[in-house]
Amino acid sequence: MQSDVQATAVRPPTTRVTVVVPTYNERENIERLVPQLLALNIGAAHLAVCIVDDHSPDGTGEFADQLASIEPRVEVVHRSGKLGLGTAYIAGMRHALSYGADAVLTMDADFSHHPRYIPAMVTALSSADLVIGSRYVPGGQVLYPIHRRLLSRGANAFARLTLGLRPNDCTAGFRLYRSRVLNSVPLEQIFSNGYSFLIEMLFEVQCRGWQVSEVPIVFEDRRYGESKISKNEITKAIYTCIRLLARRLAGRTLHANTDILRSE
Repeated sequence: MQSDVQATAVRPPTTRVTVVVPTYNERENIERLVPQLLALNIGAAHLAVCIVDDHSPDGTGEFADQLASIEPRVEVVHRSGKLGLGTAYIAGMRHALSYGADAVLTMDADFSHHPRYIPAMVTALSSADLVIGSRYVPGGQVLYPIHRRLLSRGANAFARLTLGLRPNDCTAGFRLYRSRVLNSVPLEQIFSNGYSFLIEMLFEVQCRGWQVSEVPIVFEDRRYGESKISKNEITKAIYTCIRLLARRLAGRTLHANTDILRSE
């Protein structure tokens, strides 16, 4: 007896990935970056871009608005001034979560984090809760001056030593978080603001026992504009590590057994 019921193909669920890009005077880079992001093939995932602009004098925010007016996958968050990288990330994360993002990817606008690595990061998320685009795993590389490489290596070693952080690249801003990870972290209580935000955020993620994966990337120097890392940021990073170390020694952490998975 032949059945009249036809099998229906089951489509895999669509994952909404929102890329958060903080900007301050990044118009030249945004003009090139956004089309490359939107052209990515990330399988069943749907990609959107959220530009968080700190009232850039070069008109980055206004240009982002123009992009958003013709491309529904581009969203813009305007802030009143240069309020710091950490709060920019938080503003973008909250915006993405409020619009139903399943995962949030943070990256720089200057092509030091290249879009070509995003598909591999999305794939790695299938077995992890946070994926780091890492300079310091096999296959990773850093292409900028020696003094900056030494500074980065030193910052990572100090963060790993003082806080027990297990990823190789603890200061990377190229990260893909599952929404459940961000929802578990009290973002409003993150004290760090600048680049030290990245250390504190990873500390919070590891304390909660989430699985972390590292995907190798080649980190290039920015193509346009000037680096925003200052001596003040270095001082803040050291202070952040010492502050969190005191918390760790006092036993005010959740879990310390985060599994680190590396995708080669």
